[in-house]
Amino acid sequence: MQGGKAVRNKLWIIALVIVVLCTCSCTHGQGADGSDDTVQREVFAMDTVMIIRATGKTAQTAVDQAVAEINRLDALLSAGSGQSEIGMINLNGEGELSEDALFLVRRSLEFYKSTEGAYDITVYPLMKLWGFAGGNAAVPEEGRIREVLSQCGSDKLRLDGNRLILGKSQSIDLGGIAKGYTSDRIMKIFEDNGVTSGMVSLGGNVACYRTKPDGSLWRCGITDPEKPDDSTSLLGIVSVRDKSVITSGGYERFFTDESGKKYHHIMDMKTGYPADSGLLSVTIISEDGTLADGLSTALFVMGEEKAVDFWRGSGYSFDFVMLTADGRLLVSEGIADSFESSTAQSLNSRFRIVR
Repeated sequence: MQGGKAVRNKLWIIALVIVVLCTCSCTHGQGADGSDDTVQREVFAMDTVMIIRATGKTAQTAVDQAVAEINRLDALLSAGSGQSEIGMINLNGEGELSEDALFLVRRSLEFYKSTEGAYDITVYPLMKLWGFAGGNAAVPEEGRIREVLSQCGSDKLRLDGNRLILGKSQSIDLGGIAKGYTSDRIMKIFEDNGVTSGMVSLGGNVACYRTKPDGSLWRCGITDPEKPDDSTSLLGIVSVRDKSVITSGGYERFFTDESGKKYHHIMDMKTGYPADSGLLSVTIISEDGTLADGLSTALFVMGEEKAVDFWRGSGYSFDFVMLTADGRLLVSEGIADSFESSTAQSLNSRFRIVR
């Protein structure tokens, strides 16, 4: 590889841990009332390990349908596959969008506008240039960065009905919201099947359906980006029901150059370089998994001040947990009472509830 070490890909690690979750690949057991089954399966899709768990008389059917939906969306949305819908559009420069892809493109354009470009699906050529989407990871030449960046921008995309037309030399990647959307689809499957309790962990994107089988809230542990491999060292735990909890951070996928400098995969589309926003991780909590997925990336790119302003004024319904590079932990007031952290206690005055 030129000028760097191999990309350290941590997407297979479950960055958000459900404290009560088992780790076996497929389990069956009784629910709290002694009659409902609890079914759990582990699958690999979208380049990550996914865990689906459901409780109820129809739990097995719900989990089977959820796995089928994951595989369907994976085959549909993969940016780098010449056989997928998105991959074919990237190859041809245009194409018809199915219902799922059309929904995601429309929401992506919405997020692009509302975040002033902090979320942008035309990032894919830049990801390839840096080696985060295949190839060898290395710092590109400045001239190539400027050239590729000049071709990016969702404002260059054209949507005519369900037909998407890319700008010159453009390609798109819906991976920034695909897992959040997938979790939303699984929540609907749980609802349609009468599941009484359920959760999914899609490589760290966690969605919780109702409560745990015993009626208590789901406890989602947020990874400490300084110790991402240590599941006993958490940034904090947030207790939720009917919410998605999704984190973005520079610790997930990165490489280091020969001098030891670290480059992560979350790109700032204004510079063409990995975002240097002063944030180490951003966790979004929302009933809308697609929203949470997109905003976890966008707020990470924005940085603290713009992210807080966006939370206050965007009109979107979500809460956040943000860790800054100088060690401050920021928690929005909507989840302050359901968030606990030994890290926060040690920070003392460096822990702040944002109102």
